[in-house]
Amino acid sequence: MYEDFAPKLAQVITEFSIPVHPGNLVYITGNLEAEPLITALYEATLRCGGNPMTNVHLPGHQELYFEYATDQQLEFLNPAMMGIVESIDVFYNISAPLNTRALTQVDPQKLTQRQNANRPMLEVYKRRTDARELRWNICGWPTQAGAQQADMGLLAYTAFMYKACALDQDDPVAHWQALRERQDVLVNWLKGKHHAEVKGPGIEMSFDFAGRDWVNCWGDENFPDGEIFTSPVEDSVNGHVEFNFPTNYGGREINGVKLTFKDGVVVEASAEKGEDYLLSQLDLDDGARRLGEFAIGTNLGIQQFTGNTLFDEKIGGTVHMAVGRGFIESQSENLDSMVHWDMVHDMKDGGEIHIDGELFYRAGEFMV
Repeated sequence: MYEDFAPKLAQVITEFSIPVHPGNLVYITGNLEAEPLITALYEATLRCGGNPMTNVHLPGHQELYFEYATDQQLEFLNPAMMGIVESIDVFYNISAPLNTRALTQVDPQKLTQRQNANRPMLEVYKRRTDARELRWNICGWPTQAGAQQADMGLLAYTAFMYKACALDQDDPVAHWQALRERQDVLVNWLKGKHHAEVKGPGIEMSFDFAGRDWVNCWGDENFPDGEIFTSPVEDSVNGHVEFNFPTNYGGREINGVKLTFKDGVVVEASAEKGEDYLLSQLDLDDGARRLGEFAIGTNLGIQQFTGNTLFDEKIGGTVHMAVGRGFIESQSENLDSMVHWDMVHDMKDGGEIHIDGELFYRAGEFMV
C-alpha cells in the first residue's frame, strides 16, 4: 500500500513545485528514514537532466554533537557547507523526524551559539534565495516518530500525508493549480488594503500591511502547502495571542505560548512548557521580537494537529504567525533575524479577521 508515494511525490516536486532544469546542481537532504524519497528525488533529478547530490543524516549525530562539542566546535563554520550553499541551484529538504524531542535537554545557550556560528551561511542562503538564484522546497515524509507525535499509527499517518499532498487525486498537479487560482482571488482582493484586525477566543490583535503584498503559497516551496501570508508593518502590531496549538522549533515542543505586542515588539512572553527556550530565541537578535509573518491556512485536506509545523500551519481554519525574520516577497524590512518561528492558532471556534473594517474571514471561512 502507498508503494507509489515516493515516486509520485518526487515527480510532482521536481516537475511542478521546484522544477529541475538540465544542468542544475541539486542538493537533497533528509534523515535515514526518508531514504525512499531521497532515492526517488535522486532518480527524478537525473531524469530531468540535473546533477543530484545527497546528504543523509544518521540517527543520534545531533545529540552527540551537542553533548560533546566544545565552544570552538560550536562556533565553527563548515567551509564545505558554505561552498554548497554558494553553488547549488536547487535545495530539497525532507522533513522526516527520527525523534521529535531529540534536543529537548540541550542547553539553549548551546543552540544559540550554533545559530550565531551559522549566521554567515544563512545570510548567503537568504541572499541567493531572495534573488531566486537558489530555489528550495521543504517536503514531508512519514516516520514512526512523526506518527507518534500526531497520535497515529504509521499507516494512518502515511494515509494522512498522502491525502494532504493530494496524491490521492487523479491529477495532483491539477489540484494544486486549482488551489493557486482560488488563492489568487483572495490575494487580489487584499491588494491596496491597509489594516487587519484579528479577534476570537485567545486572540485580539491588529496590524498594518500598507505597501506589503499578500503571498499565495500553492505548493512550490512547501509541500504540502496551502496558505496566504503577509509581513506586517514592523511597528504596527498591537495586541495579544494565546496560541492554542503546541509549537515545535529547534527540536523542542513548546506549549501554551502567550505573546503580547506593543508597537510591533513582543513586550511580554510566556509558555507553560519550554519558556526558557522561548525567551532565549526572542532575545537572540534585534529582530526576533518582531512579527515577520501573519498567515491564514487554507489546506482543507489537513484538518488535524500533527505536531509538525509543515502540516499544522496549513490547516484550513487556522492562522499562524512567525516571530523573527520576514520575507522579501512581502516587502518585510525585518530580514536579518536568525529566528523564524511559526506558531499556529485555531480560528474555527468563532475567530474573525476584518480588513479595513470589512469582514474578510469568520470561523475558518472566507467571507469575500
